[in-house]
Amino acid sequence: MKRRNFIKNASLSGVGLAIGTSLTNCAEKASENNEKVIATSVKASLPLVIATWNFPNATTKAWETFQEGKSALDAVEQGCKVEEADLNNTTVGNGASPDRDGNVTLDSCIMNAKGDCGSVVYLQNITHAISVARKVMEDTPHVMLAGKGAEQFAYESGFKKEDLLTESSKKAWEAWKVKSEYKPIINIENHDTIGMLAVDKNGDICGACTTSGLAYKMAGRVGDSPIIGAGLFVDNEIGAAVATGLGEEVMKTVGSFLVVELMRQGKSPQEACEEAIKRIVSKPNSNYKNFQVGYIAVNKKGETGSYSIHKNFSMSKFQDGKNTNTQSDYFIKEEK
Repeated sequence: MKRRNFIKNASLSGVGLAIGTSLTNCAEKASENNEKVIATSVKASLPLVIATWNFPNATTKAWETFQEGKSALDAVEQGCKVEEADLNNTTVGNGASPDRDGNVTLDSCIMNAKGDCGSVVYLQNITHAISVARKVMEDTPHVMLAGKGAEQFAYESGFKKEDLLTESSKKAWEAWKVKSEYKPIINIENHDTIGMLAVDKNGDICGACTTSGLAYKMAGRVGDSPIIGAGLFVDNEIGAAVATGLGEEVMKTVGSFLVVELMRQGKSPQEACEEAIKRIVSKPNSNYKNFQVGYIAVNKKGETGSYSIHKNFSMSKFQDGKNTNTQSDYFIKEEK
């Protein structure tokens, strides 16, 4: 409506006063027709939800949250909570793989359309790190809380203490300790993070990211997932991006912020994701053949993109009532 009012006001002052009301009426009709085209485009594509990897249950929950009339922020939080509670998902929340000392530690962040954000780092004994991150954003003057401070804040906010190390995760950790290889390489064909972006029917964008990070990481290690601008970035004027993969490499290029800034410069979400990956692989002495990084992105038009270093990265999308998963294009093609 702002755009229509602007055109209408310009017509009244610049055209109507100069050459009469007939041209003003024409200008109004042209404006109305143009507005209908824009509105039709928005209705066809929004709201939408996208997520890293193949997480159909998470995107379904986010979509259902939209259908209940709730916000994009609610959608990404509820979607991420599905995976945090899934004991079969060993990379997020309860049941996640521990660090090398046997402690499950979680990293998470969330960002709304106003640019507000919240983050928790090295959080223990709390399943829903994404909800604690939202509490940090909404109930404190801070952006990030870490370790014992984040845990204490969670208890004060009503979260219950839980043992996140399941029997199956414990057995896997004990098997790993036989060799104790402290430099785990991310499984190129697997996931380690759920990142989610949602755009509501008005075009407002929110995002979230949550993970337990690298399995058997050094105690205290933190990746990109809770870092605003690295693992997640939202600019409601332009779009949003979220990362997955080896967090150290994402942080070195401030990846998600880079993707959004490239969209600001006029690139499509797909082009922006591709350029951000190229920044990683083109670094001097990059060891990119031995790790995975993937990005997903969305802009204000509802256009999406995804790209990764290696194949088998995918993006889940719930849009126009359909829940789909699409394999991402990637940088390293099959050698001939």
